[in-house]
Amino acid sequence: MESKICTAAEALSGVRDGALVAANFWGPGTPTYLWRALFERDVQNLTVCINNYNPTPDVVRETGGPDPTLLLSQTRKIISAYCATRHSDVVDIDMLNMRVMEGTLEFENTTHGNLIMRLHAGAMGLGGIYSPVGVGTSIEEGKEKRVINGVEYIFEEPIVPDLGLVSAAKADKLGNLVYHGTARAANPVIAMASKYTVAEVFEIVEPGEIEPDVVVTPGAFVDRIVLIPEDAPSSKERRLGGLRARREHQLKKAVAAGTTRGGKA
Repeated sequence: MESKICTAAEALSGVRDGALVAANFWGPGTPTYLWRALFERDVQNLTVCINNYNPTPDVVRETGGPDPTLLLSQTRKIISAYCATRHSDVVDIDMLNMRVMEGTLEFENTTHGNLIMRLHAGAMGLGGIYSPVGVGTSIEEGKEKRVINGVEYIFEEPIVPDLGLVSAAKADKLGNLVYHGTARAANPVIAMASKYTVAEVFEIVEPGEIEPDVVVTPGAFVDRIVLIPEDAPSSKERRLGGLRARREHQLKKAVAAGTTRGGKA
């Protein structure tokens, strides 16, 4: 049997322009290493399906923190439940807004629950789902509405990504995956729904070394396994590094302006 273990470049070599890419985004479970590798692949006109589209400052990105806008110039459509930033110095949010207004970037707004259920519908081979979430809001625009047993629903189409990028703590050589804590998040359903799934992991073990009861994503849903290099930051280190860099950046701005949180510097 062909080995599933390879480099990120090898795993993503078949990705083509126009692909629909799905990934869990923000905090633990974010496939930051693969996301950067996809950026290096330089594919264009991507549709990006992620739960949180949170632009971050360059200072956070440079520490290895996750930033979906790394692929903004290569993206033609975003499907997301949340798009915002808490940082006034993020240039990419202005670029994003400008492209949406120009019509060169489409943003499809959804909800966290509907997004996961649409991926699940894709994984199950369903033709879609009827959801009451979003009725009477912008979510329903352009969608079929139906009353079932006196309740109004909107029809949500399934999402079947061409490429699913997932991040797990451990894999065996067959691709069985184990996640830690909230890193689980949307990763399992993305792996199931995607036509081609690549998992980044911090450890690879022999088949049989992972107890069957703790396997969350069976290897049948994983096409390629990429071991994150030792010099790449772990999820925890990425997160702490990003927060530390953000605080340092804010402090420098406050000092430059002559103020701190306590008042005058």
